[in-house]
Amino acid sequence: MQIKRLDGLADYQATFDAMRAFTANRTTETEDELWQVEHAPVYTLGQAGKPEHILNPKNIPIIRSNRGGQVTYHGPGQIVLYPLINLHRVQLFVRDYVNLLEEAIIQTLAEFGIRHAQRKEGAPGVYVPYQAQGMPLDLAKIAALGVKVSNGCTYHGLSLNVNMDLSPFYGINPCGYAGLQTIDMFSLGVNAEWQAVADSLSARLIHLIEQHQAIA
Repeated sequence: MQIKRLDGLADYQATFDAMRAFTANRTTETEDELWQVEHAPVYTLGQAGKPEHILNPKNIPIIRSNRGGQVTYHGPGQIVLYPLINLHRVQLFVRDYVNLLEEAIIQTLAEFGIRHAQRKEGAPGVYVPYQAQGMPLDLAKIAALGVKVSNGCTYHGLSLNVNMDLSPFYGINPCGYAGLQTIDMFSLGVNAEWQAVADSLSARLIHLIEQHQAIA
């Protein structure tokens, strides 16, 4: 699998169009790719996205996407990983693929000292226990998923909050959940380099996929 780092703050629409074109034009021989991306500020609405979940967008653009899920925010300081994978070739069902995405995030967070990261029943993504000042202990979302599968090939993917301005999340109901708290690695005491986390996350996802293939 080839890892590609998109330079600078990538425009979401241009990246979305490039993913669709790559997927539409690929053949059974096309090598899988893994795109590491940091987006310019943008709200995206998934296929189930409802405009009423965008509460106060201010001057942040809103783009309709064909990924799964509701509304989320992408911006500087957040890793977005786009795996462009032929699921048939790696012998993965969609449910197993989503599970591997979450597992790669959980393992990466543990590597950087954030333990107890977990899944949440009925709400895809990865969450960590967090207690904001004056609030009860709850699960805060640190990573989101939104995938699309076309002819057995994936695009879109996952986002992991590393060190970012979290205030735009207050302008939406993240993933369609009113009051859902979001968090980043920096707020949990981890001052990590974006590229170091992106490389670890990429390596762990590739390893998990290869591990699955070996036993499939």
